Amino acid sequence: MGEIWIKEAERLGGGSIGGAMDTPSAPPRVVWHTTESGSGDASFNAVGKYLTSISAEPHFLYDPTTDRLAQYGPMDQSARALKNDGLTRTNRTGRVCIQIEVLGRAASPFTSSWKPGPNFKALMRTIRSWGVPDTFPMGTPAATASACKRDRNTWATKGGHYGHCHVPGNDHWDPGAISTTALFAAAPVTSTPSAGSGSSTPAKQTVSVAHLNAARAKDIPAPTGHTTHKAEVLVLENALVAEGLLQKKYADGSFGTLTQDAYDAFRRRMGYKGSAATGSVGLESLKKLAARRGFTATS
Repeated sequence: MGEIWIKEAERLGGGSIGGAMDTPSAPPRVVWHTTESGSGDASFNAVGKYLTSISAEPHFLYDPTTDRLAQYGPMDQSARALKNDGLTRTNRTGRVCIQIEVLGRAASPFTSSWKPGPNFKALMRTIRSWGVPDTFPMGTPAATASACKRDRNTWATKGGHYGHCHVPGNDHWDPGAISTTALFAAAPVTSTPSAGSGSSTPAKQTVSVAHLNAARAKDIPAPTGHTTHKAEVLVLENALVAEGLLQKKYADGSFGTLTQDAYDAFRRRMGYKGSAATGSVGLESLKKLAARRGFTATS
């Protein structure tokens, strides 16, 4: 499973925007939209609220001129930015259907004047974590409203990136003729060794239940910032940040009350109830978090 929450992104709305995907065995995809608005913080704030008010939330809102990024809901739920294609719920097509609203206008492709930065790289990192390939199966998004290509078979069977102009059942032509080359070049893949390259896969970080509980017992009653087994607690906290349960600024390696609350919230998310969802860290629940976030849990 890929990243569910981008730790670098702001949060907008209530945190839940859709539901389960209808065709989770179909390839993962991304849909790029433009808001047909200006950019900058004032537009970001206004559009962010407007999309919630009309129940048309994407997963992400992105400002290409400031690199500001916000997330409305988890990646393992659908978004609400597309129209259905008859009985086909296009928002729920694929393993994921990641929807991105970019502040800008289709008539002025945002890749001509944008300033992508670390937040854009974080967005692309998350997209790739779900196995979305760096391709546009229907080609470069349309340069005019009359040039849209909407092929149902391609949409249903091919993973990759799409413009709103490519989605069957929809009538918008955004995001305009963006440069697909520039889009991927702004966040080059550098961390995944190619097959047969001889590069070794980095070892997973290991987190011990015993060490976490020792940290919990010492750090909570100690002065703020006290750390015990800091490296392992940081792995736990960063995983909780990725789950959207802990703010990044509190991932400091100290197992304090906020870390405890976030871990309890994770256990409730996994179905634990009562005393099983509180207190010391258990190996079973830690293994569930480890499987989702790419580390190894041991006793």
